[in-house]
Amino acid sequence: MRFLLDAEQAEFGRTLDRMLTAADTPSAVRAWAGGDAGPGRALWGRLAEAGVFALAVPEAYEGVGPLPVELALSYVELGRHAIPGPVVETAAVAVLLNGTEAAKEWLPRIAAGDVVATLASGPYALDADSADAVFLVEGDTVRLAAGHGPLRGSADPARRLFVPEGGEVVARGSKVREAVEMASLLTAAQSLGVGLELLRRTVDYVRQREQFGVPVGSFQAVKHRLADALVGLEFARPLLFGAALTMTSTDIASAKLAAGEASYAAARAALQLHGAVGYTEELDLSLWLRKARPLRDAWGTPAACRAVVVG
Repeated sequence: MRFLLDAEQAEFGRTLDRMLTAADTPSAVRAWAGGDAGPGRALWGRLAEAGVFALAVPEAYEGVGPLPVELALSYVELGRHAIPGPVVETAAVAVLLNGTEAAKEWLPRIAAGDVVATLASGPYALDADSADAVFLVEGDTVRLAAGHGPLRGSADPARRLFVPEGGEVVARGSKVREAVEMASLLTAAQSLGVGLELLRRTVDYVRQREQFGVPVGSFQAVKHRLADALVGLEFARPLLFGAALTMTSTDIASAKLAAGEASYAAARAALQLHGAVGYTEELDLSLWLRKARPLRDAWGTPAACRAVVVG
């Protein structure tokens, strides 16, 4: 079965790509990692103007969604351009609060890009220091966190982790499972985008780097390594959009597993083929390298996804 985007969806993806290519996203990522959310919030505003966050919000709350396929397409581009911030968590909050009393307060503002929201279903809340609202899921109860603890260590400095502090209850019996599955789907989309960009940058690099007077990319072993990375990513792509169509637990877990593993494989290939320069933080490549592993494990580890698929 083939899952192909229609002309309008493909053009939307290209529009996002052009918009984000024109922005200085590496600078925004580095600023975000250092605790300066200003440039990242500016990017957030541009994404909202393009309608990205409205895709997660129902029309009843001034959105145009939920549209999972268009969201997945958008988040592939967010991954390709390493957009910082809790973009996945904000979309998940829109699903979580839909139909609750709190939706009237938060969802129109999410659709407009006026609110950066993050969500914690475990010990950590992503980017709680720069979020306007931190929602904490405890069973079937949703709380609006009153604050958060100090910054914790993270493999990706631009994924800033904090322990949220419980606050007032804003919803009960909400769509926790649906929100978590939306987060898993969109994290898979981000992973795919990260992997595609790592592969693109690596292909460009091996075409330029020379050994023995010829480009490294002409070596058979290098070609095979890049081909393996490409096959993994292209295998994950239809699983992602298939899952966005069906929104079943098994399909989402399959997409998350495939995209996360393919992106991580692309990161390992990129690091090896760049050689020593690949380890330097000054190289923009590092901004994508450091995302692949955390995204692979966020909102569904490989082991958890496998358990869903085979269970």
